[in-house]
Amino acid sequence: MSNLSRRNFLKKSVYGGLFMGLSAKSYRSTFAAVPPSERVRIGMIGVGNQGGPRNNMKYFLNNIEALCDLDQNYLAEADSYLKKNANKSAMLTDDYRRLLDSKDLDAVVVTVPDQWHAKMTVEACRAGKDVYCEKPLTLVVDEGPLMIDEARKHKRVVQTGTMQRSGKEFKLAVDLVQSGLLGKIHTVNVTLPGPNWIARAGKPVPDSAPPQGFDFDRWLGPAPERPYNKNRVHYLFRFFWDYSGGQQTNFGAHHLDIAQWGLGMDESGPVSAEGLATFNPDGWYETPDSTNIKYTYDNGVVLNCRQVPGTPSKKQGTEFVGDKGSLFVYRGGIIANPPELLKEVDVPKIVNRDANIAHVDNFIECIKTRQKPVADISIGHRSATVCHLGNIAVRTGKKIQWDPQQETIVGDAEAAKWLSKEYRKPYELV
Repeated sequence: MSNLSRRNFLKKSVYGGLFMGLSAKSYRSTFAAVPPSERVRIGMIGVGNQGGPRNNMKYFLNNIEALCDLDQNYLAEADSYLKKNANKSAMLTDDYRRLLDSKDLDAVVVTVPDQWHAKMTVEACRAGKDVYCEKPLTLVVDEGPLMIDEARKHKRVVQTGTMQRSGKEFKLAVDLVQSGLLGKIHTVNVTLPGPNWIARAGKPVPDSAPPQGFDFDRWLGPAPERPYNKNRVHYLFRFFWDYSGGQQTNFGAHHLDIAQWGLGMDESGPVSAEGLATFNPDGWYETPDSTNIKYTYDNGVVLNCRQVPGTPSKKQGTEFVGDKGSLFVYRGGIIANPPELLKEVDVPKIVNRDANIAHVDNFIECIKTRQKPVADISIGHRSATVCHLGNIAVRTGKKIQWDPQQETIVGDAEAAKWLSKEYRKPYELV
């Protein structure tokens, strides 16, 4: 930084092309214009909610050639959307293996409950498909190394769907932190929202037969067998341990990922995790209502992660604290304390949608160049690990000692059991 003003450094790093997201619109138009023989052909596995027309389908629209879902209502809606907005038909199926077997697809987008992420990603890599896998990358820590091994063995591009990695505000914040603007970083504070199960579900309902057109047994897949309940599936799956890890692995997968990135820990992680949590007193859902988790890194940096019900979106994010001040970054902006820290920084106009476009286009570009994407599978694994360690700490009530090099819990065999899970037959991960 001695030969560059901070302003010029930031202009070069953020506006000069190092940040892929700023050229998202040019990538989009380029991909739409290429001949069909050169276009990346995508199959969508899971087309409801995050995978559907309002989210991932919208961003992959020009590349979609196949749609897969176990819910026929979602599949019909996705088919209609594709015909209306891209003027095309796609292969429709409820069996993701048809997409993996297809010679007419180059890659798949995995947007399904977390218990399926590892199995689908591993099988896609073995089938020669590149993968865009939604966050969190894993349901348990031990799935990550196997997924990485298969991706590397089969030379696959695997992007984790942590699109904040492609967001202007987050890239700028990380550049500022790593440029030394805040001095030595000693603390990071991450704030997550509380669960929205009640807002979505209202109250518990009895178990029932699954609705016609929804294959619930296959939806469960590797998860334990149990009766269907409409308040455990689709969006609400994330609040039950068999399928996900609550807001810790939902928004935590985003904001803890930014903490890891800013600290330069993409290939490592904390050495301990400890914390407390509160839960719904009536057991309507399983994952925490609130948490207060402390992580410690081997360089002494402390990462505090708090899940606070009622936190507005502009208060959810990642704050880096150094001996010269602090920066808080959230979806849509950056706040400095003192404000003068940003006096030489050209903060770009921020549009949240741009991060999604940039992240998808980075994936498609990497399929063509065979380079690692900005949220490579190894990065997704390390960030998900931080989320899981926090959940293990609050579920066991123990301080977890973690070896980030060996990727194992140290000195507690009982706690180490939480790093893996048993898979229901015939859905084993082999």
